[in-house]
Amino acid sequence: MILVTGASGLVGSHLIQQLVAQNKKVRALYCNTLPAANSNENIEWMQADILDVVALENAMKGVMQVFHCAAIVSFNPKKKQQLHQTNIQGTANIVNACIEANVQKLLFVSSVAALGRIREGKAIDETMNWSEETSNSEYGKTKYLAEMEVWRGIGEGLNAVIVNPSIILGSGDWHKGSSEIFKSAYDEFPWYTEGTTGFVDVQDVVRAMLLLMESDISAQRFILSGDTATYKNLFTLIASGFNKKPPYKKVTPIIAALVWRWEAIKSMVTGIEPLLTKETAKTAQAKVSFDNTKLKKQISDFSYTPLETSINRICMELKQIHQL
Repeated sequence: MILVTGASGLVGSHLIQQLVAQNKKVRALYCNTLPAANSNENIEWMQADILDVVALENAMKGVMQVFHCAAIVSFNPKKKQQLHQTNIQGTANIVNACIEANVQKLLFVSSVAALGRIREGKAIDETMNWSEETSNSEYGKTKYLAEMEVWRGIGEGLNAVIVNPSIILGSGDWHKGSSEIFKSAYDEFPWYTEGTTGFVDVQDVVRAMLLLMESDISAQRFILSGDTATYKNLFTLIASGFNKKPPYKKVTPIIAALVWRWEAIKSMVTGIEPLLTKETAKTAQAKVSFDNTKLKKQISDFSYTPLETSINRICMELKQIHQL
């Protein structure tokens, strides 16, 4: 039996598809709502909050491998407490439950945010960590501290490995998470920045996770990032995939500062999530690159899907899902 937390999320849902395709038995954890596409004899859906240690103890029964994908991704300052509880304490609970159940291996889905993303002029690699100087993100801090819980588990004898994906691209719920990028491009969002970062296909993330789980690699972390591109180039490629107008208004640091302040005021009045925060405004302007060679050196037959190929496929999938 294989346990997957965050089973209804972008990574978790694509991971389960691949595990089922390999005829693996999966116990899929979800927090609130049972995903619509849930009928398969190889999937046992279980409602469990990773903050509920009793529920996790029950979920671990008979489990040999654990993929911990559950997390809250938010750059909203109001969600600081929720980020800390789910991302740090939730991961600590998973680690403890894995040790107690004597599972064979844990794979933890972290983020490049845990490495400190604001490092212009220097490629980010696996030796780096979050710090106040290299990150403006509370989310990144929580993922770094979550990794510390995994390393603590490794020190207690747990067989575990960590992956640090960059921005994951895939056909998920385009009203939340990184898939919102595709909805914005489809709606012909006019603004762009010339900041750069890494992007990775969700299918590549899942393939790397499966390969690492089946390998004898342990007590290591791996950056998962395919192409480095500007946000302008990314939005232009997506717009082209939808046959929509590409972005044409450049966001300057001054404009970004005005917008995130306005969004903060609007959010306080309406209670609606801000479209832009101080953290995301700064990140969108940064020029960041990632060293992705470590995984390819240790798993020689692994390669990344070209960015344009990924976007064309995802746009087609989203057209089918939303009947566009």
